[in-house]
Amino acid sequence: MQLPTVDYKAPDAAAQFVESLRNTGFGVLKNHPIPQSLVESIYKNWQDFFNSEQKQDFLFSKETQDGYFPPSVSEVAKGFTIKDIKEYFHVYPKGRVPAELEADVREYYRLASEFAGTLLSWVQAQSPADVRAKFSIDLKDMIAGSEQTLLRILHYPPMTGDEEPGAIRAAAHGDINLLTVLPASNEPGLQVQKTDGGWLDVPCDFGSLIINIGDMLQEASGGYFPSTIHRVINPTGKASTKSRISLPLFLHPHPGVVLSERYTADSYLQERLRELGVK
Repeated sequence: MQLPTVDYKAPDAAAQFVESLRNTGFGVLKNHPIPQSLVESIYKNWQDFFNSEQKQDFLFSKETQDGYFPPSVSEVAKGFTIKDIKEYFHVYPKGRVPAELEADVREYYRLASEFAGTLLSWVQAQSPADVRAKFSIDLKDMIAGSEQTLLRILHYPPMTGDEEPGAIRAAAHGDINLLTVLPASNEPGLQVQKTDGGWLDVPCDFGSLIINIGDMLQEASGGYFPSTIHRVINPTGKASTKSRISLPLFLHPHPGVVLSERYTADSYLQERLRELGVK
């Protein structure tokens, strides 16, 4: 079984895409409007940034959660005790970005956020009436102009052989947000968990866009859209000498958006951040 790739320009693209989300928690799109040249530029220039000592000038703020997060403070996935093998930089609309990297990354944030509104409209339009009725406002309006939506530039460094036993690039986890939008990485490794507990490789055809459901959409839809567990495994052989750059955009609603009778977007986010140990 492979995740299907949906042609964004196909007449039934919305139906195919949402069916894939429902069945696997993931959707893969080709012929989408995010320029590949922009993604390639970001991959190259941020690789240089992570290779430099300049990153230390942008150490993260615990209050604002923006900036550079070194491997020493990298996340521990929920239910795990070993840190992931990665470092990353958080970009928010009002957050810090190195001046020479800002133009590309702000443009990508804008384009991907706009496109995400289209995808959320697809999700809403393709949902059964009883599921649509659960959404407190239109899904695209939950994120419109949200300052909570997070662009994370991830760097998984080459393997050294000195990694902590059991550590992998990203341990099995679910995302917190509504949807995550991710250009296919420059290296493979992303896997999604199947219903039988096995793992499925996510296609990494350069130019594809990978979208997955987060916990907030699962909560808002009463479980109709499943937030799927995924991970990034360690490379082997020659691939282990290569870095991996990843560019997920985590779509977060405005803090006051009501997700369910139990949660607003903010109360849900704060609970999860405490669980992850970053609050």
